[in-house]
Amino acid sequence: MNYDNNLVSVIVNCYNGEKYLKKSIQSILSQTYENFEIIFWDNNSTDNSKKVIQEFKDPRIKYYKSEKYLKLYNARNLAIQKANGKFITFLDTDDWWDENKLQKQVSLFSNNKDIGFIYTNFFIYNEFKNKKKKFFNGLLPSGYITQDLLDYYRIGILTVMVKKDIFKKEKFNEKFEIIGDFDFFIKISQKFKTLSIQEPLASYRVHDQNFSIERRNLHIDELEKWIKLNKNHFSEMGFSLKKQNLVLLKLKIRYFFEKIIKF
Repeated sequence: MNYDNNLVSVIVNCYNGEKYLKKSIQSILSQTYENFEIIFWDNNSTDNSKKVIQEFKDPRIKYYKSEKYLKLYNARNLAIQKANGKFITFLDTDDWWDENKLQKQVSLFSNNKDIGFIYTNFFIYNEFKNKKKKFFNGLLPSGYITQDLLDYYRIGILTVMVKKDIFKKEKFNEKFEIIGDFDFFIKISQKFKTLSIQEPLASYRVHDQNFSIERRNLHIDELEKWIKLNKNHFSEMGFSLKKQNLVLLKLKIRYFFEKIIKF
């Protein structure tokens, strides 16, 4: 099967994203691969997000507004249900893409039929210091990568492209607020092979709203619960959570001492 002309659905979940929204959407509309739709899920925003998105006047943008505020992974799952594409991608309103991201991922799917999802390296942009760095300097793993992800989770949801068929059987766990993507990609990595692209093809913005003390504390709480819930399962499957426990300890230490990311 040749995937070169298949529709890609870009899921954009938005809650009061007016400040950065224009740059994010423009990075999608500037893609060299043009056969995509944007599923824009407005999570009952109270700012001018709707006005900003409607200014683009592009027929590929499909706007949906929730009647009430929903937790992030509930909103993601609902947006996916609206998608018509062969592939699903995600971009939040404060991040942006390289113009060749979709083209490179679709081309890889065309040549690798047994792959479930593809992810890439990405840049972290620190808004506090106006500095940018590559997220990972080593070699991103490919294949069946569950143990790699348990040892060192390297997947940014802004970088992935997933076959839509996977979401017929799997979805994001709506009990989580922070680590739902972590849980999802570790789960599907046990069933599907993946490919990595070493080149950074997306940029993740660090700012005051996504780097708050409250979010960091919630991150730790959710990761602790996840380890307790999944410890027996992964042990039975022959995987080790030793390094994941070490990651949790490191997070606690780092979050205690850091006020902002130090490059």
